[in-house]
Amino acid sequence: MKIFSKNMVCERCIRTVKNIFERNHFHPRNVELGEVELDDSTLGNKKELILDELEKEGFQVIEEKNAKIIESIKNAIINQIHYDSNSHKHLNYSQILEIKLLKDYSFLSSLFSETEGITIESYIIKQKIERVKELLVYNELSLSEIAFQMNYSSVAHLSAQFKKITDLTPTHFKNIKDHKRKTLDKL
Repeated sequence: MKIFSKNMVCERCIRTVKNIFERNHFHPRNVELGEVELDDSTLGNKKELILDELEKEGFQVIEEKNAKIIESIKNAIINQIHYDSNSHKHLNYSQILEIKLLKDYSFLSSLFSETEGITIESYIIKQKIERVKELLVYNELSLSEIAFQMNYSSVAHLSAQFKKITDLTPTHFKNIKDHKRKTLDKL
């Protein structure tokens, strides 16, 4: 049995969700971004309790099929950009999504655009810019190293995209005190 959860976008979220299930004597086979896989085919009378606990922690369980697909798209993109950027580096995002979701990219793209009101490409760009902001705040890499790590063709391309999304240059963003980063679930 798989349970999909919206807003599960970081390692701390995964630990929190796993703890909720374990406190209720369920031991998930796998917990990853946006998804919990249980050995048990039913949660029985504890389902409402677990759903309530998830909701109290800010998670929303997704039951509708298309919503699950959208959440899977988002989670695959977030995982690729923020946590697993070195794997599948030789593939483009459409190929990665087809592999991870086992669905045709044109279907995924249409569904995502209709449901979210933006394209998958725009969502990817927003996620990449948030990751770039994070790397700029850490101040451990040069802008050219960040551009390389994030698969930009050049620093100029990264800078232009960053300015378009944030209205700031990467250098100006790095120098301001109030870093305007967004949580991943708000993008």
